[in-house]
Amino acid sequence: MLHTRTTPARRRRALRERLGTGRLLTMPGAVNPYSARLIEEHGFEAAYLSGAVLSAELCLPDIGLTTATEIAGRAQQVTRVTDLPVLIDADTGFGAPVNAARTVQLFEDAGLAGMHLEDQISVKRCGHLDGKTLVSREEMAQRVRSAAEARRDADFLLMARTDARGVEGLDAAIDRARAYVDAGADAVFPEALAGEAEFEAFRKAVDVPLLANMTEFGKSPLLDARTLEDLGYDIALFPVTLFRLANGAIEDGLRTLAAEGTQEPLLERMQTRSRLYEVLGYADYNAFDTAVHDVTLPPGA
Repeated sequence: MLHTRTTPARRRRALRERLGTGRLLTMPGAVNPYSARLIEEHGFEAAYLSGAVLSAELCLPDIGLTTATEIAGRAQQVTRVTDLPVLIDADTGFGAPVNAARTVQLFEDAGLAGMHLEDQISVKRCGHLDGKTLVSREEMAQRVRSAAEARRDADFLLMARTDARGVEGLDAAIDRARAYVDAGADAVFPEALAGEAEFEAFRKAVDVPLLANMTEFGKSPLLDARTLEDLGYDIALFPVTLFRLANGAIEDGLRTLAAEGTQEPLLERMQTRSRLYEVLGYADYNAFDTAVHDVTLPPGA
């Protein structure tokens, strides 16, 4: 049946071990539980839940309007159906350092393998927009420290994201990253680096696993997996790719339906009913249901 067969602890350990191999981990962003299952079926070793996608699903901009409990609820739906470790965007921790501490425990309970915290103020912006405002390095270090101390599973990956490159410059972003590692971050997510040379400089300066955000239409170049691996990066993140593809297909479909009055021209682009049922495991559910209904009790039981 369609549910995970592994424990959260096992998935967290798997992510830690995978990051220790020195090989690049390609991590697509899931749109929903179903797409997380597809990510697993297509051979990827981890999945991601983007704050931007989770906000957009609710038709909200990515400016800190979602809550920790909303995000944890969605995360639990995803981790229920996949054996992959799932990393999640925890925005700013949803408040003060004590909120970041509670967020860690909510996300542990939701079955996640890790999360990243960023150093923007609570009224945040998408990492590839201008006009971002950061908290002080000390305040963010306290945010990270609180989250690290709140963990009950030491394998839960705590990643610090810094948005300082676009606000204070590359050197300041590196200094902040080092401070966050000292405060307890296991890995670093340098947001919106401007070119390959900056990715290289960051790698040389920071000695923990690094994530490269390969989001489309942003400030960073779209470097391929081989380049990122050669640069020494540990995770190549594709946070919104599937969401953008899905929305593009939906809009194309709506235009065709409005113009033609029928979905007939779209059939070749659709997933078939049989493929949908294959992914959902209809046959497994039917077999389980039949086995339950076929049970008979002995006389007198």
